[in-house]
Amino acid sequence: MRYSSGHKAETRDRVLKEAAKEIRAKGPDNVAVSGIMARAGLTHGGFYAHFPSKDALVKEAIGTMFADARKRTERIDAAGEPRQVLRAYVDFYLSPAHRDSRDRGCPLPTLSGDFARSQPATRERFGTGVEGIARRLAAPLEQIGYGDPAAESHALLAQLVGGVALARAVGDPGLSDALLADTHASIIARYGLETQQ
Repeated sequence: MRYSSGHKAETRDRVLKEAAKEIRAKGPDNVAVSGIMARAGLTHGGFYAHFPSKDALVKEAIGTMFADARKRTERIDAAGEPRQVLRAYVDFYLSPAHRDSRDRGCPLPTLSGDFARSQPATRERFGTGVEGIARRLAAPLEQIGYGDPAAESHALLAQLVGGVALARAVGDPGLSDALLADTHASIIARYGLETQQ
């Protein structure tokens, strides 16, 4: 049976979405191509019609992860006042819902350590995603008046990612909640993002 080029693109996209979920949930080293293909409703043999190797799949799935994460926060970008934009992003990022959704949330808290040991091309792709998020944070920081919004966005992103990563890593639910709440309070105070009455 012959399939259209559109069908092949849709199938590839489905594989990438499943790979992104699996990689977020298990890390790139703990996923199997056969499992990803099965979740996508395909056979293992069909994999090579779309990707030359597992490494190529992982590299492409990184872009899918960041695109998914961006879709989840587009409404934040649409908010007008820069402090409201920043506050909405911080509220989302440091929420228990985001902490608890490893397979759908931002890939940074889950995968930074994994990708630090990856091939240069994979690390470069991951770095592109990091810079994309940093640029999104830099825009409201610049509007608020920070002199070096790029540097400030890197510091803010590191605190956000670290807060979620630690909250996910600890076994004590109370400590996990405290890590989120304390990181949130620190950022809100530092950037003057308190809700106006």
